[in-house]
Amino acid sequence: MTTGTRFGWTLAITSSAWLLFALDRLVIVTALPLIGTDLGADLAGMQWTVNAYSLAVIVLLLTGAALGDRFGRQRMFMVGMAVFTGGSVGAALAPSVGALVAARAVQGVGGALIAPLALTLLSGATPPARRGAVLGVWGGIGGLGAALGPLVGGGLTGAVGWRSVFWLNVPLGLAVIVLCRTRLAESHGARRRLDIPGVVLAAVGLGCLGWGMVRTGALGWAAPEVLLSIAGALVVLAGFLAWEARAADPMLPIRFFRNRAFAAANSATLLKYVAIFGSLFLIAQLLQTGFGSSPFQAGLRLLPMAVMPALLAPVGGALSDRLGSRPMMTLGVGMVAAGLAWLAAVAGADPRYVLLVPGLLLAGAGSALFFAPVTATVLGSVTLPDQGRASGVLSSVRELGAVIGVAVLGSVLAGAWRAEIPGSFVSGAVPALWSAAGIAGIGMLATRFVPVPTRTRVDEVHRGEVEGEVERAVAG
Repeated sequence: MTTGTRFGWTLAITSSAWLLFALDRLVIVTALPLIGTDLGADLAGMQWTVNAYSLAVIVLLLTGAALGDRFGRQRMFMVGMAVFTGGSVGAALAPSVGALVAARAVQGVGGALIAPLALTLLSGATPPARRGAVLGVWGGIGGLGAALGPLVGGGLTGAVGWRSVFWLNVPLGLAVIVLCRTRLAESHGARRRLDIPGVVLAAVGLGCLGWGMVRTGALGWAAPEVLLSIAGALVVLAGFLAWEARAADPMLPIRFFRNRAFAAANSATLLKYVAIFGSLFLIAQLLQTGFGSSPFQAGLRLLPMAVMPALLAPVGGALSDRLGSRPMMTLGVGMVAAGLAWLAAVAGADPRYVLLVPGLLLAGAGSALFFAPVTATVLGSVTLPDQGRASGVLSSVRELGAVIGVAVLGSVLAGAWRAEIPGSFVSGAVPALWSAAGIAGIGMLATRFVPVPTRTRVDEVHRGEVEGEVERAVAG
């Protein structure tokens, strides 16, 4: 196989897997109302169908690249695709919401292997002269998956039923597995020690935290079950941090957070994703339950928000190079806060969709402008050898923000929504959206702790070397 042919196959295979991973983060949001009706799921059950996927990704994402280095990247990539596809079959056949949540967790385990190893494999096959173009294609595919997720989910749910959302993954996943076996070359990296205690502590702590926050919707924050779950989570996560601080090869290097730019950028990222992902969970249901849209209509009407990252992320990167990372981070998360505040103000006053569009556009554009400068800040705050783990931490923080956002904003919604009372969904969604706007506003304040100026490695080393480091960094 020639170098060009190998590169073409690797790009096609890994891009297909990356698209599936990105698609499944949001493809389910427009299907949630029908899933709830069909499986008899309450709001907490619907929250778990979203969060189970993200929790599994968070716990294993930082370990995925290490498993590929040790056991073979092609081999572990195929394992990830097989697990993801098997989880999709389980979700499509799920007889109950509990079975669906378990299947979504299995999907997340597979996704935690797919996400870091896909770009690692692609990086190894990419000619140096084409690295910049490949990074652009890769970012565009991720944005395309996020934009298409609600639309594809809504279209399939309305036309065939919500189970088709998961059946879609099966033929595509099987095709990727076969092509991976026959067309991708095997490679290994440095054999790092696996941080098994860290994985276990993170899984237990995040699981307890997610359980406690989701149960607040039904029981309230003062319920013993909620307090015990959250308290137990904090104890276990404190143990996780203590272990990571002294582990020989930690999955989460605590020393990174001693850097002010790294800590502030990740804090802003957490708050921004709490706001934006939790709002997507709310808005997708608001359009259907509150405004009477069909699943496909809801997916279509979310496009102004979902498509902006694919369109404007390169603009955010260019402006960040020109104006600096901190101003663009502040502007981006500030636009998210303003857009969500617009949605909260309009949704409770006038149910016409056209009035929601400016808020959707503003929040989506802010999210797009935020992505590149925060990535540059995080990568620029560590040395080149540490950029892979630093980017892995940033990716995990994004997923954690998604989990917290769905749980916290869902609990605010549950406090006012009574399914048996017509129109009460809107009265619950409005304070939840105001809460999201406030959280994004705090994220805007967090960006002010990023030192000025924050320079990327482009100013310190040759751009071609940086592009290779960024590829490996995104791979985790």
